[in-house]
Amino acid sequence: MVIVVGHIATPEGEAALHRAVLEAQLRSARLVVLSTPPSDTPDVSEEQYVDALRGMLAEHGVDGDVRQLAPDADPAHEIVAAAADAELVVVGIRRRSPVGKLLLGSTAQRVLLEVGCPVLAVKPA
Repeated sequence: MVIVVGHIATPEGEAALHRAVLEAQLRSARLVVLSTPPSDTPDVSEEQYVDALRGMLAEHGVDGDVRQLAPDADPAHEIVAAAADAELVVVGIRRRSPVGKLLLGSTAQRVLLEVGCPVLAVKPA
């Protein structure tokens, strides 16, 4: 049993990660975290960031894997590909105007439409 979560260091990404950890605990599932390290923390290397995420999973007793996405990767495509054998995908969402969706697209919307398993959309508290 596998759960996939898309993560970026934003309130939406953190909410998705925390809910995915909870779901992994409840379902005794393996968690695959697809993460993009923050670009605004130059004092933290990408390796340190990934190690911190792995440590957080271990701290919560979750069997998991953290995969770092390339800066030019298409997050929606990567999440859909990783979810080929997943039971659940967790994504963070935020309110956007219709024009914002049209101009920028929506990773969560693409995942919802393209992935073959249930998707849990999470808003920050």
